[in-house]
Amino acid sequence: MGGRTDESGGGKEKEEEQDGMSVHSPCKTLPSSASSLSKEQSQVELELRLLEALEIYPPIKLRGIHRHFVLYGLMEYLGRSFERQFTADEVLQLLDRFYNIEMLKSDDEDMDILNHEEDFSLPQSYFDKEEQ
Repeated sequence: MGGRTDESGGGKEKEEEQDGMSVHSPCKTLPSSASSLSKEQSQVELELRLLEALEIYPPIKLRGIHRHFVLYGLMEYLGRSFERQFTADEVLQLLDRFYNIEMLKSDDEDMDILNHEEDFSLPQSYFDKEEQ
């Protein structure tokens, strides 16, 4: 088992066969697929960090006036976790895996309310009291 083989080749055959497949079998994962495995692991790590960040920055706040602050907080959290910068689009794509981002976008009605301007003036009665 430890590197020593029988002269008949029986030990070598045991080394080459693992789980019923030869080491040289095309079904066996090749070393190049190790990079895809590490990509998959890093993707899982990224999603876990995003979920951790959502404990601090709740996704419901992505739907209001705090939207940009929460998005920036998520970008910063992920950036510190992975020592690289994340764009807002990257963070939104990650969030889209867990949430329906279209539902989080603000309505036009909300924007109308926020952008609504109204002239303000004190009532005349206020000035009358002040003079007395």
